[in-house]
Amino acid sequence: MNILLVEDEPAVRTGTEQFLRQRGFTVVTATSGEEALEKSTGADVIILDIMLPGMSGIETLHQIRQTSDVPVLMLTALHDEPTQVASFDELADDYMSKPFSLVILEKRIRALLRRQQSVKKTLWQRGLASVDFAAYQGFYDDADAHLKPKEVQLLKLLVDNPNMVWSRQAIIDKLWCDDEVPFDRVIDVYIKNLRKKLHLDCIITVKGVGYRYEAA
Repeated sequence: MNILLVEDEPAVRTGTEQFLRQRGFTVVTATSGEEALEKSTGADVIILDIMLPGMSGIETLHQIRQTSDVPVLMLTALHDEPTQVASFDELADDYMSKPFSLVILEKRIRALLRRQQSVKKTLWQRGLASVDFAAYQGFYDDADAHLKPKEVQLLKLLVDNPNMVWSRQAIIDKLWCDDEVPFDRVIDVYIKNLRKKLHLDCIITVKGVGYRYEAA
């Protein structure tokens, strides 16, 4: 996992970096907000000091949130409530005051990673298409695609089993109860709708067999 550590105090930065590397993380460091913005791409978690030279950590977080929902843990020597409130107002995910325990820092990083992985399991994106499987909502280019519940379930079944070929009957067996079993050609209609509503070319027809989802 990639950690971006943004800290201008050499001793804190070096000690934290060495500890996290020993714990198996890949660590990239930055000493200013401007440098953090340049290096933020690809980070799984950002540890961001508030008291930075030039652009503050709060402003840096504001800039990051314009383009990314990467988990951000704020570090600061300031213990006042307004600073903590400002951090969460800018959508920080966690907050630790200095001095801090490196062991507790690692625990909080791993908690953020678990939370992020849980969210990713329910959110799917492909090009301009996105589907929130938990909320049964789909969008294309930020416009509601008006997906039906069974269309969402069918897409999730395919996405959760990339490159696996599903026959129409196998899909019916998975998604329908015995008292509501449709004709197998209904699956073709749902596939057609998914392709049309989300502009998908990743659901492949396997002639004479069924359908499969082609992973990116």
